[in-house]
Amino acid sequence: MSLASMLKSMFSKPYTSVRPKQADDMVSSGAVLVDVRETHEWQAGHAPKARHIPLSQLGARMRELPGGRPVVTVCRSGNRSAHAARMLAENGHEVANVSGGMRAWAAAGLPVIAKGGRAGAIR
Repeated sequence: MSLASMLKSMFSKPYTSVRPKQADDMVSSGAVLVDVRETHEWQAGHAPKARHIPLSQLGARMRELPGGRPVVTVCRSGNRSAHAARMLAENGHEVANVSGGMRAWAAAGLPVIAKGGRAGAIR
């Protein structure tokens, strides 16, 4: 293996990055949206179809995600969910990470809900 290809494999992302609207379209087409934020962040506001699996629990709960369906990861800004995306991709999932996270999701005008379905906020 050449040095260039070795470096590329070491530093390339095993997942794609998508904008919020692309992520929403993917979820509408059957992808699973996984919100990896902490519980207090999730409770304040999240995407309507998201599943909550905090990053600290992802390794132990990865089996909860269905095989054969793409996974979209999201957090507040996109950093924690990038770690989650890498972890999932390394375990065989097809993964996309939401660039800009839930902040970008809300800024794009996509829905954010809180407990009971009321309007949520991103903290």
